[in-house]
Amino acid sequence: MSSADRQSERPRYADVAASKAHGTTYTPKALADFVAQEVTRRAASPTDGRQIRVLDPAVGDGELLVSLLDHLDQLASRAITVHGFETDYRALLLARERLAAQFPAVPVRFEHGSFLSSVLDRFDCGEGLFTTTDALQYDIVVANPPYVRTQVLGATQAQTLASQFGLSGRVDLYHAFVLGISRVLDDNGLAGIIVSNRFMSTKSGASVRAALAERFDVLHAWDLGDTKLFQAAVLPAVLLVQGRSKTKRNTPFTSIYETRREPTTTAADPIEALTRTGVVAVPDGRRFLVRQGTLDTGDGSTGVWRVATKTADAWLAKVEHHRWCSFGDVGRVRVGVKTCADRVFVRNDWHTIDRPELLRPLTTHHVAQQYRALPTSRPREILYPHETVQGRRRAVDLTQYPVSYAYLEGHRSILEQRVYVVKAGRAWYELWVPQDPGAWPKPKLVFRDIAEKPAFWLDMTGSVVNGDCYWLTVDMHVDGVGPNDILWIAAAVGNSTLMEQYYDYRFNNRLYAGRRRYATQYVSKFPLPNPVGTLGRAIVVKAKEVFETLLHCQARKAADELDSMVWEAFGLPR
Repeated sequence: MSSADRQSERPRYADVAASKAHGTTYTPKALADFVAQEVTRRAASPTDGRQIRVLDPAVGDGELLVSLLDHLDQLASRAITVHGFETDYRALLLARERLAAQFPAVPVRFEHGSFLSSVLDRFDCGEGLFTTTDALQYDIVVANPPYVRTQVLGATQAQTLASQFGLSGRVDLYHAFVLGISRVLDDNGLAGIIVSNRFMSTKSGASVRAALAERFDVLHAWDLGDTKLFQAAVLPAVLLVQGRSKTKRNTPFTSIYETRREPTTTAADPIEALTRTGVVAVPDGRRFLVRQGTLDTGDGSTGVWRVATKTADAWLAKVEHHRWCSFGDVGRVRVGVKTCADRVFVRNDWHTIDRPELLRPLTTHHVAQQYRALPTSRPREILYPHETVQGRRRAVDLTQYPVSYAYLEGHRSILEQRVYVVKAGRAWYELWVPQDPGAWPKPKLVFRDIAEKPAFWLDMTGSVVNGDCYWLTVDMHVDGVGPNDILWIAAAVGNSTLMEQYYDYRFNNRLYAGRRRYATQYVSKFPLPNPVGTLGRAIVVKAKEVFETLLHCQARKAADELDSMVWEAFGLPR
């Protein structure tokens, strides 16, 4: 059966909800062949003369095993046994048929069930998780674990996995698979694991990054970025790891992301492009920036993974040398409010009803642009039932606001469905994440969460910031420098092309179409130049000019001049 035929028979995407719930994203043949090639290139036969033991903990339709056995058949001088798990019975039958037809001499033992459950059943759980050492160990593991986010997985199951596998933060199902594999891989064994690249740069991936450093010797990591190798919206990564080797090495790290830059070389496809360096063109018209370097975890085993190269490291060192402080040093970088019931709290048609007293203007990503919010004829407003009294936030007394009370009471059944609000000891009409009511009147820097180009702008209107944006107010006092001046400099830096380069060198959390995540963990580390010197003051003046002229033709020239000034402030040529 051809690969195209198998794709047409797959029920994987017939039900999107089911696909998300089970994390079912089958492995493309090109990627399966790549993983198999990298594994077998380094694999060695067991020294005790026994069979080579192979495991796929999430078999799917068997693509990874077919590719692996194709490659092993050319290398192995002794017998191979295959073990696998799969919860989708129809997929398991297809995989069994494929292996029986193509490798009839290979013993295969597939189990219709969960690999994670099997691991937990075979080993002691709790403090001494996986302390037993007499269970079956595997020489080769190939895996494309289910990718199921916490939101889909459910809080109860996520907490159970976190407890059983020693995870913390937002748990994804593949996190547990990676740790499970670490307990069944032989000390000298090899594993090729396809995962989401999110673990490399998110807070929730910190425990996985630490576990990888502790339990594996990572031989190579590939961040496959926005190559679109999968039909689903997954940004994959491939890890080639060895069992509990104590070898310390500079781990090669390769990243590939789409770019608009002019190509310097070509490749047949994104997989072949992984062997190149620089901007690579592929036949379908896409161009990819491929970087070859070593794995740098910066702050230790839990630090964000980045590609370290001599060029990038020297560039970052220059920025650091000219850094006065970071965004997070001048004030707290926070996400906007989250109501968990926007259809009740957020509207742009309040004028059609009796207006509640508690309405406030709301800033959302819909008005995002650099330096100044876009004007809108239908601004959004939020019913904001919180206040600050003697420095402490509290819910307002609704009886003092009869129109707001009547409106919220009319939607009480919807609001009370947010049971987590009540369980947290909060009033039924509160926002889930209200942030600081006392900070809204202050001038603030607002920026969009996800954007291809940075969009940092100043808000002087006292508006509430929505949860699709982040914001910063200045708490630091500097003699001779007003807090608004620091905001102007922060806007100039945040919107600069230099900071795009800084982000890609230091964090490299890119989504599809070149979009970046401007979350607290990244923006709080953005550097600021000294605001006191001549250049710092000039940046403030120029940023104000851009703000004032943004709707006029001269704004582009002023913004370009400002961008060059930011590069100069960090001692770098633009």
